[in-house]
Amino acid sequence: MAQRILMIDDDKSLSAMVAEYLGALGLAVITRPTAAAGLQLLQQSDFDALILDVMLPDLDGFEVCRRVRAESDIPILMLTARGDELDRIVGLEIGADDYLPKPFNPRELLARLRAILRRRVFPGMPRTAPLRFGRLEIDRDAHMVRLDGKARLLTSYQFELLCVLAANAGRVMSRDALMDRVRGEELEAFDRSIDVHISRLRAAIEDDPRHPRRIITVRGAGYVFAKHQDDEQER
Repeated sequence: MAQRILMIDDDKSLSAMVAEYLGALGLAVITRPTAAAGLQLLQQSDFDALILDVMLPDLDGFEVCRRVRAESDIPILMLTARGDELDRIVGLEIGADDYLPKPFNPRELLARLRAILRRRVFPGMPRTAPLRFGRLEIDRDAHMVRLDGKARLLTSYQFELLCVLAANAGRVMSRDALMDRVRGEELEAFDRSIDVHISRLRAAIEDDPRHPRRIITVRGAGYVFAKHQDDEQER
């Protein structure tokens, strides 16, 4: 069955081009021109990813992203005509998995979309044991993170980033190494994107995000995921 992509963008010619291009490659793209129509469809049907424009006629894409992310971990790729880095950071901070400025090359859109789709769990794959670090459990098959048994909602990008860090526990990972491992594609990225995702991860899994014990910053080098995270002071 083809993976289903919802595209919310009021540019009808662009939406038609994307639907035709991705459709020829086996992806089923359904388009909606407004936030209201897109949000309604998301409530009614399941999709594998969301392509979301920032500039919509009825509601800006940032607010749409917030609403979607409050209920779902569906991968979100944001599109915008804005090129300012601050807009990109805002998009990531509210839960987008990736960000692509307009105009864009359809091949880059495809590469970014494939990168976030790869992070979804496919049925039929052999199960792998969850990773456990004290009170933190990372279930890669269920795409679930639990702290003290309670689920923590992460985007697919953040989940994949956490898995890479956890799989290399005790080893310092540079920003470039993390971006290479998580993206899976040699795509242009801006330096602060990883920092934003790390901040969101800490907010989800740290007892005190300002004084992290699980994801530690190594000044000038990158980040390290602590092997031993829960000592007597935390209990």
